[in-house]
Amino acid sequence: MSGILARYEALVAAGELRPDAEQRAAAERLQRLQDELVAAREPGPLARLFGKAPQRVRGAYIWGGVGRGKSMLMDLFVETLPVRRKRRVHFHAFMLEVDRLLRDERKKEAGDPIAPAAARIAEDVRCLAFDEMVVKNTADAMIMSRLFTALIRDHGVTVVTTSNRPPRDLYKDGINRGLFLPFIDLIEQELDVLELNGPVDYRLDRLGGLDTWHAPIGAEATAQVREAFFRLTDYKPEDAAHVPSADLDLGGGRTLHVPKSLKGVAVFSFKRLCGEPRGAADYLAIAQAYHTVIIVGIPAMDADMRNEAARFVTLIDALYENRVKLFATAAAEPEDLYTAGDGSFEFSRTVSRLKEMQSADYLAEGHGEN
Repeated sequence: MSGILARYEALVAAGELRPDAEQRAAAERLQRLQDELVAAREPGPLARLFGKAPQRVRGAYIWGGVGRGKSMLMDLFVETLPVRRKRRVHFHAFMLEVDRLLRDERKKEAGDPIAPAAARIAEDVRCLAFDEMVVKNTADAMIMSRLFTALIRDHGVTVVTTSNRPPRDLYKDGINRGLFLPFIDLIEQELDVLELNGPVDYRLDRLGGLDTWHAPIGAEATAQVREAFFRLTDYKPEDAAHVPSADLDLGGGRTLHVPKSLKGVAVFSFKRLCGEPRGAADYLAIAQAYHTVIIVGIPAMDADMRNEAARFVTLIDALYENRVKLFATAAAEPEDLYTAGDGSFEFSRTVSRLKEMQSADYLAEGHGEN
């Protein structure tokens, strides 16, 4: 298997990627990281059992605006990394997992749960890769410094992550941010910070002027959102029948099946999202887990569908506030979706948000930046 730099150069040579100096510099740094991980001796199972950590390898924090190629480089890095104990996970999903581990450890004993939780994570991973590191709540901010200090310094886990923000802007203006500052210090001490802010927004460029809202529902609308999915994920249309699905953790032991889920893009039916009893927490989990959501089959709603309309309002609020990109097939334009029934007057705010979400300015914003 070739390393990331050879794979990157091959994609440029084939015309699948444009030459980009910042992307190449990041690929070169990630290639060195791969070489260092391969060269570093990893203790065997018995040595790990007695607490011997692998040789520490300095990680990387890649940040920049939306569409600059961060996720693409992360894909290449993980795919070409010849290390068995590697894992790529969305940061939000990882923190939900951490929350479950901490609850489990608290049930076992009254002591500090972070150290044993970190040990459990490190059992199965030597290189931990995150896409879209963003911190939006106090609970995560309070535990991250201690958790990642244990993972990196005590267990030798190498962390590679992408983010839309530089480290010093993480959790900016958050409540009790002082408790989070040691984590920022840890990033700057243990990870190389790489900026990826070239002049081209490749994600918008890849969409090639495709509209985001398609009405009425029909074959043409379906073809348009299908094309958006394949362009955003680089998935081959001929493999459409094999697009991976996922089960999104909603917390409290509940999951939501995502029929198509790939590279931060999810496809749902309106019926699945708004035709079933769901609350704001469910929609927030979706908005934090995916940078782009495609919703198919949005109907024109009447007074008998006031519950569905209310859920749709809550869903759009969560997507909008987290700057999630929305593609949709609908029976009508936003202003004609819900014109009569409880809450139809208040629905005008949702119409306004749906219109703004179609704008170039909105599409250029990073996930979670609001």
